[in-house]
Amino acid sequence: MAHNNARTVSVFGGSAPAAESPAYEAARHMGRLLGEAGWRVATGGYEGTMEAVSRGAAEAGAPVVGVVCEVFERAGLRPNPWVGDVVRLGTLRERLYYLVRECDAALALSGGIGTLSEVAFAWSMLQAGEIPPKPLLLVGPAWNRAVDAFLECHAGMVRPRDLELLTLCPTAEDAAQELARRIGPSSRSHAL
Repeated sequence: MAHNNARTVSVFGGSAPAAESPAYEAARHMGRLLGEAGWRVATGGYEGTMEAVSRGAAEAGAPVVGVVCEVFERAGLRPNPWVGDVVRLGTLRERLYYLVRECDAALALSGGIGTLSEVAFAWSMLQAGEIPPKPLLLVGPAWNRAVDAFLECHAGMVRPRDLELLTLCPTAEDAAQELARRIGPSSRSHAL
């Protein structure tokens, strides 16, 4: 995904938010901000937050990549209508690795078990040096509480340098500003 001069941000989030719900609209807003900033946006490609982010980015004129997998397609899921380019992989594991490896930054919105696993995987890959250093942004106040609870339950188990791999962003605007600060502006190239 991260080819030419365009920068790619992979966005993780739950599949549950229904269209027009507050969580859906918040994700759509995040997608719009990313699109307006010139980012190519990659998601898991299906419904809920993935659709909302894709929609916001597409409405802003940004290229949208949906990274989908056969296991979900066998269950009847199809890429959302806002996805411009589809990357089809065999397994959930391949899909997750692709989203984490092929981006310039990763960003997590509210979500469930899948989102938690995506954040943990990206964080672990960064910590182990399996992927190049890149921003891993956790957007929204729920992530502050989740990280605090994790650290409290596992006191002393996470080194300060590993905690620094995460950036907690209270709002979508904060996340967009953090990406601009850490990586700079992105080009508008639509080539993958």
